[in-house]
Amino acid sequence: METTMSTDTDRSGARITAPAWRDRKRYLWLWGLFAPTGLFTIGLPLVWAFNEIGWHRAAQVPFWLGPILVYLLIPLADICFGPDGDNPPDEVMEYLENDKYYRYLTYLYLPFQYATLIMACYLIAAPNLGWLGIDGGLHLVDKIGLAVTVGMIGGIGINTAHELGHKKVDLERWLSRIALAQSFYGHFYIEHNRGHHVRVATPDDPASSRVGETFWAFWPRTVFGSLRSAWRLERARLARLGKRPLSPRNEVLSAWAMSAVLWAALVAVFGIGVLPYLALQAVVGFSLLEAVNYLEHYGLVRQRTASGRYERPAPVHSWNSDHIVTNIFLYHLQRHSDHHAYPTRRYQTLRSWDGAPNLPSGYASMILLAYFPPLWRRVMDKRVLAHYGGDITRANIDPAKRDKVIARYGHAGVRS
Repeated sequence: METTMSTDTDRSGARITAPAWRDRKRYLWLWGLFAPTGLFTIGLPLVWAFNEIGWHRAAQVPFWLGPILVYLLIPLADICFGPDGDNPPDEVMEYLENDKYYRYLTYLYLPFQYATLIMACYLIAAPNLGWLGIDGGLHLVDKIGLAVTVGMIGGIGINTAHELGHKKVDLERWLSRIALAQSFYGHFYIEHNRGHHVRVATPDDPASSRVGETFWAFWPRTVFGSLRSAWRLERARLARLGKRPLSPRNEVLSAWAMSAVLWAALVAVFGIGVLPYLALQAVVGFSLLEAVNYLEHYGLVRQRTASGRYERPAPVHSWNSDHIVTNIFLYHLQRHSDHHAYPTRRYQTLRSWDGAPNLPSGYASMILLAYFPPLWRRVMDKRVLAHYGGDITRANIDPAKRDKVIARYGHAGVRS
């Protein structure tokens, strides 16, 4: 800890004196902007350099910077740098919450996110890219790689939207919707805040995965279930106001309209040829979000009380990880129990909780594992079983696989 004192003001203008503590990650948070700026700072310079020296096949690799970052570089960095282990003390929470430096970093993500999207559309549509050392336009594999990269930037952008969408400031809520427009996933703003946070870790929640449910089975359940839930929530809200669902005040429709206008503008400028790649990047983006959803509450369930209601969400109902590198890129999303306990708390003040179940690695590593169900089950099912004291029936189990799961794990532990 440092012992320097400083002052700031809260929203009412009152002066706040910071205690003798500083966030050692304060300037590391800038690395969170690497994803949306990587195409400009790393990708395109490498394409040009490889083409200049005649390494034309190598020049195709930077277009796949997104999956390289998410599936390779961040997991390796998590291994190298390990857990974070640094929680802000109680006496700094108010000061840290009101330090606007942190919120400005999330605001900055958006212009870089959209600059990358526009540049990608230009690169995909351009008939000649001689300035990059490319004869003619991009090959199909390069366009696909670029769309996947942009989709992953949009997926991380959904996490930025998640951070902004929980706040009470109108500007931040609007920025959240803008961040979601690229991936055509604006209904997430409604379903996550008013649906998931109410039903988390229950069989009723489309975003809480179940033991025996692979990611590939979870994907359609959560994508379409979340969409239906968002529509029902908004329809009920409008009914209370005496409005019909097909109303300009329907936030699901307004979110889709924002995406439609964005995509129409990009097609108008760059041609209809970019449309398939816009669709691809959107699917990649929201699929990355749903992969995170898959691992955040896998198998965890809130028990019913004597009244028949579910118990309140607690630290035991979210899988956490405190690996510092993924923490930086996902704005402390891995401190998920604290987020569910205090949804409006800003990312810099989120803390690790004792008693919360922990993943063996950072979210980035676990996302890749989720794509391979046998490996996922080998790593995670025994942890769910241990979490419930060897009684798998206490877990959230896929109804279609319930008999098979119980036959395999029973009440005595994992059997080979």
